[in-house]
Amino acid sequence: MSSLRDAETFPAHTPAASQIFTTVLCHGPITRLEVARRAGLSPAAVTKAVRPLIEAGYLVEEAEEQTRPALGRPANPVRVDGSRALFVGVKVTGDEIIAVLTNLCCRIRAARHAPLPGREAEDVLARVADLVAELRTEAEKSGTPVLGLGVAVSGDVDRAAGVVRWSPFLEWRDIPLAGLLQKATGLPVTVDNDVRALTVAEQWFGAGVGLSDFAVVTVGAGIGCGLVVHGRVVAGAHGVAGEIGHVTVDPAGPPCHCGNRGCVEAIAGDAAILRRIRDTTGAEVAGVPEAVALAHAGDPVARDTYARAGEAIGRGIATVANLLGPERVIISGEGLAAYDLFAEQIRDAFAAAAFGSAARCDVKTRPLPFEEWARGAAATAIQSFIRADDQPPSR
Repeated sequence: MSSLRDAETFPAHTPAASQIFTTVLCHGPITRLEVARRAGLSPAAVTKAVRPLIEAGYLVEEAEEQTRPALGRPANPVRVDGSRALFVGVKVTGDEIIAVLTNLCCRIRAARHAPLPGREAEDVLARVADLVAELRTEAEKSGTPVLGLGVAVSGDVDRAAGVVRWSPFLEWRDIPLAGLLQKATGLPVTVDNDVRALTVAEQWFGAGVGLSDFAVVTVGAGIGCGLVVHGRVVAGAHGVAGEIGHVTVDPAGPPCHCGNRGCVEAIAGDAAILRRIRDTTGAEVAGVPEAVALAHAGDPVARDTYARAGEAIGRGIATVANLLGPERVIISGEGLAAYDLFAEQIRDAFAAAAFGSAARCDVKTRPLPFEEWARGAAATAIQSFIRADDQPPSR
């Protein structure tokens, strides 16, 4: 196992070089002139930054084109060599750990799933370390080094400090997860909120590519929101931003675990939906699949509960649109399994609450399995590896 001291570092570790590399990663193959246009840099700066990245094998040049632009700069496009390095991404849910091995272009090469052994930090750390070891063994077959580990956890996560401040589903407080996993694996570790990690992946490779302002809203066990404003994922001054799950939409509504009442999550989260159905009907509804089946069978309480959830989510999305005016809101998360039960209410509540031109925001659904969330964690590890200021550029 290599030590952190011996770990490979990204060449030309400057904000400009990182911005250029990320532009090629998201949009390549791409010519240097197009990189300059998208990154807002001079062609000379791009040419200077690209050279060491090609020499180090991180970028490769495609076959030369017939024409060259003025000033004699090469018009042949460059792209990221995905085989140059590997990364591991881990998503920790309330009952499962999902780990993926990706290449430098964040394409999944292998995946592992394991049940959560328990919610004590020590148990989770040990299982994550085991999964990372399995994937590094897989990586050894290609002879390509694993250069970083990204971990995505729900809740209040301070990425800069590598600390999980509070994760309600895991019942963790102030766990220095990055440092503990660095000791256990010998890899540089990035720990981030799971929705922010998914947002990075959507910004680089998904429905947010090319957008300067968009949001990712996730529905399921919790209601989360990742924000991209002027091309940057917003973390907030204290590592908390986009918490629409704890926006109050009904002051007289049910209590939320955050201490307030009528939060979006207290109405639309999985636990809230199950609680209302059980309390109102007295039925022993074991879990979400049973609740969805009950609603599909026409049970009025179940259908009304999902309708209320959709209204709360729609009002939450309208709050994001009114405050930030994003070009697009992407709805994802395991809760989309019931989307047909509340899609109309989301649309109607959003249209009613969105102010003026904010209603022009493109609201689209994008079901993503948890492996994609783990891929998002790997994207944060790649981001940390290539970014001097640990923030993603975008154009």
